Amino acid sequence: MNIISRTLAGIFSIILGLYIFYDSFIDKPEDWLWILGVGIFFIVIGIFIFFNKKEDEIDKIKNNKK
Repeated sequence: MNIISRTLAGIFSIILGLYIFYDSFIDKPEDWLWILGVGIFFIVIGIFIFFNKKEDEIDKIKNNKK
């Protein structure tokens, strides 16, 4: 992923996770604990995507070999 797509995917995932996290407290559905877990999962994945800079270094090495 390049920097722009990584940033957009990370921000989108974090916002989605925060919305699901927030919604689990507001609506109080029957299975709110499961929904809370999904929200936290999306937040963690979004943070990992957003701060993963090693993949850009790998892409630079691949492009230099061509």
